[in-house]
Amino acid sequence: MEQQAPPPPFGEAMQQRLQRKVLRPRLAASLIVSLWAVGVVVFGVVERLVNPETFDNVWLAMWWALQTVTTVGYGDVVPSDTAGKVIASFLMLGGLSLYAVVTGAITSAFVAEAQARRQTGREDPVTRRLEEITAQLEAIRAELARLDSRTD
Repeated sequence: MEQQAPPPPFGEAMQQRLQRKVLRPRLAASLIVSLWAVGVVVFGVVERLVNPETFDNVWLAMWWALQTVTTVGYGDVVPSDTAGKVIASFLMLGGLSLYAVVTGAITSAFVAEAQARRQTGREDPVTRRLEEITAQLEAIRAELARLDSRTD
């Protein structure tokens, strides 16, 4: 009977799984945006329930939640209770993280495009220029060696 190899440690197993199922930046960004869109609705409803005197309808509360998560914050409507301010704090921190992830996804897409361009045969101009300089340096060394051998 053959013995099976022991399973890899958790970290290695997780890394192998991630390599098989890559979470693309665009997918991650759209997932986060979708979750925050749902979050705006949920936080708006909760804020309406917590501060009914400030938010006389759920649409106003959702408008406030959208302003808060996008960090616009017009200030036309603000929560008056402590619980409402705590909810606003979560929305503000979430909005900042939303922008960080979206910015990271965009940057990652640019980096991936640049790497793909380099791998498809279009070389990096700096590398090409360094190769040219190296070839010139080798030619100069060969010429110096030839001249040096003549003087001997």
